[in-house]
Amino acid sequence: MERIQSIRGMRDLLPGETELWQLVERTAADLLARFGYGEIRTPLLEPTALFSRGIGEATDIVSKEMYTFADRDGASVTLRPEGTASVVRAYLEHNLGNELPIQRLWYLGPMFRHERPQKGRFRQFSQIGVELLGAAHPSADAEMIEILWRFAEALTLRGVTVHLNSLGCAACRPGFRQALVDYFAARTGELCPTCADRLHKNPLRVLDCKAEGCRRASDGAPRMIEHLCPECDAHFRAVRGYLEALDIHYALDHRLMRGLDYYTRTTFELLAEGLGAQNAVAGGGRYDGLVKMLGGRPTPAIGFAAGLDRIVLLLGEQGVRPPREPLVFVVALDEPSLKSALLLMSELRRAGLVVEFDARGGSIKSQMKLADRRGARLALILGEEELRTETVTVKDLMASESGEKQTRAPRKGLANLVRQKLAPAGGPQR
Repeated sequence: MERIQSIRGMRDLLPGETELWQLVERTAADLLARFGYGEIRTPLLEPTALFSRGIGEATDIVSKEMYTFADRDGASVTLRPEGTASVVRAYLEHNLGNELPIQRLWYLGPMFRHERPQKGRFRQFSQIGVELLGAAHPSADAEMIEILWRFAEALTLRGVTVHLNSLGCAACRPGFRQALVDYFAARTGELCPTCADRLHKNPLRVLDCKAEGCRRASDGAPRMIEHLCPECDAHFRAVRGYLEALDIHYALDHRLMRGLDYYTRTTFELLAEGLGAQNAVAGGGRYDGLVKMLGGRPTPAIGFAAGLDRIVLLLGEQGVRPPREPLVFVVALDEPSLKSALLLMSELRRAGLVVEFDARGGSIKSQMKLADRRGARLALILGEEELRTETVTVKDLMASESGEKQTRAPRKGLANLVRQKLAPAGGPQR
């Protein structure tokens, strides 16, 4: 019978990989708790209208990439391609704005887009997203960018840079869009087919296209920061001032447009060396119009999403290894010893130690071989003699040739002895 394989662009994360994912997830949860953000969990499946209305019909995500189908009731539903629209839907549905004027929320989970798989890009991918709703002041923008920067610091990511731009607002962006259309009208022959097609629908996206011809054509294009209205200009200057006060270095990037229609004013990305063209590991911006677009009162908001797949890939390439708790391996030489070993392992685990054994049984040689393959620090051996004397043979599997490799210890109080022997081990590694 033919084996069933995973779907293209979807993948399994196996032990040995997931530990690094867990490190990133724990780091994010700890950091966000310190900034006062609460976790929100939204469904994977949402009404299609949530994304077509919120993200925009002209975006690549809605027009080409969403996993959309009719459910058994005939309703059009979509696997979420991003998290912000779902958070805003939950914000409105549960009247969170009435509970507190400012909502600080974060989420973690899988998203789905039917894109061409490549390095760091998958059709099912994971994001950590952070959203602040209810604050229009530029200090909220600075907080959001600081969170992203501190996240990179906490993970010891190297070679990352914050890129910053402003997309203006409904008052000043139309003039900029028309200036772009006028500029590129004489250069359509230099644009890739995708950008030539979307020039009149979404001209801002031409600026961040990675195609060589589009990048050459846009070298002299108008810049949004030159077209900002006085209010947007003052907002952007304040954001930059706060970032400088926080000693967060950034690069102004006039090509930074982001791909979703709901962004306005401040937009930013965290770019990393070593990932090729797909070098953005996180990005976001202000989306002051999205809550109203989805049926709520006008509500200022800002957020970002970080791609876990790319962050984990980058950490692996930079040699980051998650801290690992030292392993204790219990070896039982016969059936009576196994019963005692199970009780011993239960006691040690309740004491906070990581303990395994060979559930197949077998000879001491085969059990010790598995202990070695699992990278155990200590082996605790139980046999007839140990049961008779109420002791345990403790073997240090990492001892040097000159060190004491094996001792006999009393069964009572063994957890404290094991902790002492394990104390030098553990800790993060590079």
